[in-house]
Amino acid sequence: MPDSASKTTKSERTRAAILRAAQELFAELGYERTTVRDIGARASIDPAMVMRYFGSKDELFARATAFDLKLPELTRIKSTQFGQTLVRHFLELWEGSLSNGSLIILLRASASNEDAAAKMRTIFGSQVVPMLAQVTAPAELPTRAGLVSSHLLGLALCRYVLKVPPVVAMPRDQVIRWIGPTLQRYITGKL
Repeated sequence: MPDSASKTTKSERTRAAILRAAQELFAELGYERTTVRDIGARASIDPAMVMRYFGSKDELFARATAFDLKLPELTRIKSTQFGQTLVRHFLELWEGSLSNGSLIILLRASASNEDAAAKMRTIFGSQVVPMLAQVTAPAELPTRAGLVSSHLLGLALCRYVLKVPPVVAMPRDQVIRWIGPTLQRYITGKL
C-alpha cells in the first residue's frame, strides 16, 4: 500500500498537470472556448478530476492566472531610470525568465470575460499603485498609475495577443529605449 508521501506527490503532480494544461488552453483558446473536458484531455485525466481538484472552471482560471508582478522597489532605483526599469521588468514577466504565461492568458481573456477583466484590474491596481506610491504624490497617483498600466497593457496586447508584426519584431532593448522615456514621463513628468 502506498504511503501518504507518495500519494501527496502524485496528487501534487496531478494538480500541476491540470494547472499547466489549463494555462496552455486558456492561452490558446481563451476562457470562453476552453472546456473542462479539453483541460482533462490535455492533462490526460478524467474531466471529473479537474472538478475534484479545482471545483469549477472559474476557480481553475483564477489559479491559472494568479500572478505576483514582483515589481521593483522604485526607491532603490535612480529616479531617471524608472521608465526603463519598468519596461525591462514587464518584458521579463511576459517573455523572459519570470514568464509563466499567466498575464497573457489573463489579458486575452479580459477582452471577452468580465471576471478576467476584473482580475486584471485588481492585479494592476493592487500592485502598480503601491509601487508608484513610493515615488508619486498621492493626488497624482491614480492618473499616473492609469497611464503606466494602459501603456504596458497596450504593449502586451499588441506584442503578445494581436501580434502586430513591427511590435513583435522589435528587439527587447529597442522596446525599452522607445517606451522607457514615455513611462518615465508618466511617472515623474509634469501632469
